Amino acid sequence: MSDSFATLETLNFDNSYTRFPEHFFHRVTPEPLVDAHLISFNPEVAALLDLNPCEINPSDLANYFGGGNLLPGSEPIAMKYTGHQFGYYNPDLGDGRGLLLGEVVNQNGERWDLHLKGAGKTRYSRFGDGRAVLRSSIREYLVSEAMHGLGIPTTRALCLIGSTQQVMRNGMEPCAAVLRVTPCHIRFGHFEYFYYSKQHEDLRRLADYCIERYYPDVKDAENPYLAMYQQIAERTAQLVAQWQAYGFVHGVLNTDNMSILGETFDYGPYTFLDEYRPDFVANQNDTAGRYAFKQQPDIVQWNLTALAESFLPMVGEEDLKAVLRAYSHKFVAYRNARLAARLGLQTEQAGDAALIESLLTLFAEHKVDFNRFFRTLCDYEGAGAARDLLYPFLCDAAVLDQWLDQYDERLAAEAASFPIRRQQMRSVNPKYILRNYMAEEAIREAHDGNYVLVNQLLGVLRHPGDDHPEVQRFADTPPDWAGAICLTCSS
Repeated sequence: MSDSFATLETLNFDNSYTRFPEHFFHRVTPEPLVDAHLISFNPEVAALLDLNPCEINPSDLANYFGGGNLLPGSEPIAMKYTGHQFGYYNPDLGDGRGLLLGEVVNQNGERWDLHLKGAGKTRYSRFGDGRAVLRSSIREYLVSEAMHGLGIPTTRALCLIGSTQQVMRNGMEPCAAVLRVTPCHIRFGHFEYFYYSKQHEDLRRLADYCIERYYPDVKDAENPYLAMYQQIAERTAQLVAQWQAYGFVHGVLNTDNMSILGETFDYGPYTFLDEYRPDFVANQNDTAGRYAFKQQPDIVQWNLTALAESFLPMVGEEDLKAVLRAYSHKFVAYRNARLAARLGLQTEQAGDAALIESLLTLFAEHKVDFNRFFRTLCDYEGAGAARDLLYPFLCDAAVLDQWLDQYDERLAAEAASFPIRRQQMRSVNPKYILRNYMAEEAIREAHDGNYVLVNQLLGVLRHPGDDHPEVQRFADTPPDWAGAICLTCSS
């Protein structure tokens, strides 16, 4: 990036989505929050927009992203989409509490959507008030940076805005807003809307737009729509593989919460597992366990099937089925590659898949805090080394010894020395993961007007593999009360 910075008033907007016919969206002016004030600001995201983080005025952020004034060049719209929610098609969806303010093109030619979540009512709000509360806004703001720190594709956020205004959720709660930044806000549900409403000309028009903007390399393919679908499926398989490798539970994997870029999108009642429990359900509203941790790979394939159906006017059914058949193999390969890296394996060997599966079985049977296990494993030197540091994770040392014997044998096939392996392992095994109780502590303090922990955690989660002595306790065993935290769709 050059030394020529933009200001909030001189951002380079080019709002391409507003050039669609207006049945793709409707124009809405954000509703101002009462006493809007800045809670937190993300300088790394500011740099993506050519903004100088050192010259941003907090009151300007509160003004523009608390709904007080429109950014010059922005054209706020609520996008229309539909989708399958808990397996059932809902035709009434759309941006119900968020607005796409516009698209900023930076000096590198990168295009970034600015999306204000918590901006008030739209025609898609149904019976809602269009607001986001402080609790859910802090959770999204922090987890988007946590996922980025782990190298998992995700939306990010420029800032978090607070307010004295209150709405009814779990009792009366303070409102807030998050300014979400990502290249793309187009969901699987956008395609479903045009398919199910039989607007197939507009469906193709949307697909052409996505190819031009997001997948230009497929333009010369024999069937560009099929090639784009293949890439969406590939990215999505890779995404859910990384979720499974780090114990991330999305909570609401409806098709309208799936990005065509393969990014983690629309955070709600998410969880990073404290214990490895395949049956864990993050969302207390999900009484059937549809979106349990172990279900995520299959649910994502189900969602990709729903997207494939929407592509039928443009792509042959058998071609789409062939892509879907390849999904499971790709998912397992991507997941195992990340877990192999977490184990410090730099080469591929015939028995690696079995070694990984046996470890996951061990985790599940003993409810291991597996992210802390992996971090501790970084300091295990291998054959002949003391195993005492790993024994606390299991009640049965003999079971762990049996697996470690196999692991020692496998490490012998690696050329890297222990110091090199430890350095590599620490780069993919975080010391800090955003556990629910950490977010809950930040939320409780923020409700009292103290935003120190929100901002402290932002920096920690951006670099989760580093030592952060000031918050060392967050690298330790979660407190007993952490297991009692209840999350719902309002989270």
